[in-house]
Amino acid sequence: MQKHTTRAARLVAGLAVAGLAVTACGSDETATTDAGSGSTDVAGGGTVTLGFLPSWTDGLSTAYVWQHVLEDQGYDVEFEELGDPGPLYQGLADGAVDVYPSGWPEVTHAQYMETYGEDIEDLGAWYDGAVLTMAVPDYVEGVDSIADLQGQADRFGGRVVGIEPGAGLTGVVQDSAIPTYELGDEYTLQTSSTTAMLAELQSAIDSQEDIVVTLWRPFWASSEFPVRDLEDPEGAMGDPEGLHELARAGFSDDMPEVAEMMANFSLTDEQYGELENMVVNEYGEGQYEEAVDAYFEANPDVLEQIQG
Repeated sequence: MQKHTTRAARLVAGLAVAGLAVTACGSDETATTDAGSGSTDVAGGGTVTLGFLPSWTDGLSTAYVWQHVLEDQGYDVEFEELGDPGPLYQGLADGAVDVYPSGWPEVTHAQYMETYGEDIEDLGAWYDGAVLTMAVPDYVEGVDSIADLQGQADRFGGRVVGIEPGAGLTGVVQDSAIPTYELGDEYTLQTSSTTAMLAELQSAIDSQEDIVVTLWRPFWASSEFPVRDLEDPEGAMGDPEGLHELARAGFSDDMPEVAEMMANFSLTDEQYGELENMVVNEYGEGQYEEAVDAYFEANPDVLEQIQG
């Protein structure tokens, strides 16, 4: 098995995908394809490029899961780490990225699927019931619903603390939740990054200050921070959705063994919570591979399920 290559390259909007095709590697039995960045091998092998948003730790965690699984099966794995979903979906559509292992195509990233979906292959959902939320710390009184934010802007500094400007969650809050609950005259959605939002949340909790943030589940921070989701009686945050493995068009034809393994993959809330906690909290940056090794050692049934 050849050692994998990890490229911590951050693509910018308007990917120059023509220059990003990855040279396939494999044995003499490998049949290469010009359809995307990977190659196909009847006996297993070749290169698979996984794209994900590191700040969305479902994608981070599952990318390292697939690195572990695919390398064990004789594939090389390359990573494309991006800061915004738009270039990632464009990369899938243009073939610069083989697989986004944890896409949110039904609600959160629906606008990207409308733009690029004809050139993206859905390999299936590995998790059901993902939700977008707005949340406050547990100690915040008198605010149990998004509707309860009306007339209380002074408590929260007139802002909702959000994440990346291009995130689907940002669009849902700005274009749906805020107008639905008539908050636009009182609140501004402050965008920055997931890391910056979590830092502000931690600072507010340390000082016992009122704050409202945008979050989602599954996400480790929703469990690690003492917060509660605000009820959404109008359904402005969207319905629960599945997390899907999304691939470039033709991927399942080029790499049927990988596509089949991804179709076999699914996690319960408990299984996913343990995975993300190991990757993000128990091990952390620089030890993601070790975290996944430990996860599979503790959960051999998950690995058996993937391998069929």
